[in-house]
Amino acid sequence: MPSAESTPARVQEPDTVRPTRDDKVAAAGSELIGGPLGRRALLGTSWWTPVRVIALVAIGMFALGLVQKAPCYNGAWFFGASSQYTHACYSDIPHLYQGRGFADGLVPYFDRLPGDMQYLEYPVLTGVFMEVASWLTPGSGTIQDQEQWYWMVNAGMLMVCAAVIVVCVTRTHARRPWDGLLVALAPAAALTATINWDLLAVALTAAAMLMWSRGRALAFGVLLGLATAAKLYPFLLLGPLLVLCWRAGKWREFGTALAGAAVGWLVVNLPVMLFAFEGWSKFYTFSQERGVDFGSFWLIWAQNSTNPPTTDSVNTMATLLVLLCCGGIAALTLAAPRRPRFAQLAFLIIAAFILTNKVYSPQYVLWLVPLAALARPKWRDFLIWQACEVAYFLGIWMYLAYTTSGNAHKGLPTDGYHWAIAVHLLGTLYLCAVIVRDILMPERDVVRLAGDDDPSGGVLDGAEDVFVLGPAAHPPRHVAHFEGSRVEWGKQDTADGSL
Repeated sequence: MPSAESTPARVQEPDTVRPTRDDKVAAAGSELIGGPLGRRALLGTSWWTPVRVIALVAIGMFALGLVQKAPCYNGAWFFGASSQYTHACYSDIPHLYQGRGFADGLVPYFDRLPGDMQYLEYPVLTGVFMEVASWLTPGSGTIQDQEQWYWMVNAGMLMVCAAVIVVCVTRTHARRPWDGLLVALAPAAALTATINWDLLAVALTAAAMLMWSRGRALAFGVLLGLATAAKLYPFLLLGPLLVLCWRAGKWREFGTALAGAAVGWLVVNLPVMLFAFEGWSKFYTFSQERGVDFGSFWLIWAQNSTNPPTTDSVNTMATLLVLLCCGGIAALTLAAPRRPRFAQLAFLIIAAFILTNKVYSPQYVLWLVPLAALARPKWRDFLIWQACEVAYFLGIWMYLAYTTSGNAHKGLPTDGYHWAIAVHLLGTLYLCAVIVRDILMPERDVVRLAGDDDPSGGVLDGAEDVFVLGPAAHPPRHVAHFEGSRVEWGKQDTADGSL
């Protein structure tokens, strides 16, 4: 055992960022549980660590979302088409138990389905998730009993995914664990969690982000590949990561991540591709052939036009728009005065895909919730966006109630639904705008104000730039010869290490 004289003094761990100190909305909300956390609070000295508290809060909110579905569980899914919309408790899960052959023991992708949809129209890993839930569903009783059980089994599995998401978000920014409460308390997430199976892909994406923040590029890639095998959108994260690694010269790490993503995706997809190609390809052909649908600005155009755009033209225009957004994000990344944080660009690229897509199902908000908490952990902005998403959640069900209630016209007419779509679009654009502002003005970024550079960036955190465009490539002369750390934005050295 070394002597006291030879033992170096313990390096003080960086302080945990307390949102109630700097965020007025968080401070006001904390009054419900006793007020803001004081600087003398003993964190991590009991069982009630931030991760455990946030996970329990998330499970509680998930349970409230289940309660909100009670009117449908007790009959609205089975009796009366419009009642599941007037109660805003619709879910795909019970309807697809029989509609996609699970009640009859059909094997997804291999067995042809009766009706218009010949094969399951979901990616393979989601199909596996659905199949496993069907194995756990009792086959006795009426079809209604089986569909209720199927929804409950899926809800239990999705609750595990929700817990994984909040734990990963809480641990991604080590100094900001309480930002995970944004995800745990997100009202739109609780309302949409059991509409479909999106939480599986979201959980895998959140785990991938955590791995990247820890510098584990291969694990990040494999998890992202698995997430893409569950839902298409996660692969888009490779785009901003490519540009960030380009600016920082981290080509080896990006190559490792890309290879891992390819392996993860192929492990799941290749067996089905080889032995049931027609069934495997249904997801991709369905996505291509699907017409303009709910939630998109394309629907507003189509329903207000005497000559609505064709599906092919919308596919082309939507692709061009998202590519244009990708180009803009790339230019922003390379020309920003400071290299953007990975989470900021991850949010922007998924938001761009959502805003330009020809369909926006209400559960798609789940894709953005963890990324929003990492990109812009500011309660005011997050709640403004969430309010817009809740308004859209209610709007789409009230619109469907209107269209399915016959001459009674109970619900929201078409013009009202268009306003609900506009609210969703504007809310998402608002959050995009403040994130872009943070990128252009890093001193406004609340994460960097606390003294961090890019806590979700892994090898990018604190890395020097090797390729920059625009004014950022030519800093002012009095800055060009500065010798020292360039990652201390907003950090002030004080005796107690606080701001």
